[in-house]
Amino acid sequence: MYIMYSMKTLSTTELRENISHVLDAVTHRNQIVGIGRRSKVEAVIFKWPAYENNAFDDVTNMNANSSSFDFLAEEPDLYTIDDLRKRYV
Repeated sequence: MYIMYSMKTLSTTELRENISHVLDAVTHRNQIVGIGRRSKVEAVIFKWPAYENNAFDDVTNMNANSSSFDFLAEEPDLYTIDDLRKRYV
């Protein structure tokens, strides 16, 4: 069985040989997989968000509705709500 614990770069041959396991890792475990040559990532496979807002482009939908920024939950807040309400001229 092919299990990935962090983003790993696969060759196209490795992807072809393990496509079902790669898709399972992406769709069910929210893992991100890089595809490339000579350990250089040329494309990325990630789970597409379940919810899309047609008012926004694909990149905005991906960032807003995926787990792309989940790591920020562990970061301290730098601004208060009042800071964010200020108008900067």
